[in-house]
Amino acid sequence: MDILIQIILGVGQGIFEWLPISSEGIVALASSFLDKSFNPVDMALFLHLGTLLAAIIYFRKDWKEVILMRNKKLLRFLAITTIISLAIGFPLYKFVESMAIGASLLLLTGFGLLGTAYFHKSKKTNLIKRKNLPQIVGILQGFSVIPGFSRSGSTIFGLSLVDNTPQDILKTSYMLSVPVGIVANVYLFLKTPNLAVGAWVGLIVSFIVGIASLHLLIKIFRKIDFFKFALIFATFCFLGFLLSVIFL
Repeated sequence: MDILIQIILGVGQGIFEWLPISSEGIVALASSFLDKSFNPVDMALFLHLGTLLAAIIYFRKDWKEVILMRNKKLLRFLAITTIISLAIGFPLYKFVESMAIGASLLLLTGFGLLGTAYFHKSKKTNLIKRKNLPQIVGILQGFSVIPGFSRSGSTIFGLSLVDNTPQDILKTSYMLSVPVGIVANVYLFLKTPNLAVGAWVGLIVSFIVGIASLHLLIKIFRKIDFFKFALIFATFCFLGFLLSVIFL
């Protein structure tokens, strides 16, 4: 694969991974147009490894607490959601390797975030029981293997159904990408071992851009309330929908 194409795809993954507009769908779509050396969905999943490493390093203190079992609540949450996500996502993966990006799914996520913005504005928080949150978020993340079903958008929506701060929602959503991302890439390496050799530049770019854009995004959302947070992410979903319709 051409180095310039790898850089373009890596930059796209590094930026769009944190936004609710389906980085997998966008990167897979771009890959299918720019280079057909590898399966577009496989390429998108591989570049997730770069942003996965970015999430590990950026939230390294939180991961240390989880690994050392000092934060058992977060450990339990990550474990339950990951198991559910893999149980749903792996079978779906077999059916979506050549699936086009589903623009309507971005639209659905956008309306969902608008709804949560309204409920939080009207003080109608805790829309579900907190004990059910891991199962709901796990199911939503499992479906994100479908191109167009944004992983970050769906998990942010799920996490916003209870009374959480924007910072906690973003941190948890982005940390959730790590366990499933590791499993997905182990499977990917076994399936397509030459992918790592042919696209390593894109992986490095994805990591560098990913950690820089993640830092900027977290910094911005520390300064706004939940209502504005949800509206901004809903807007990203609608923009993603429009871009998908235009370019498909």
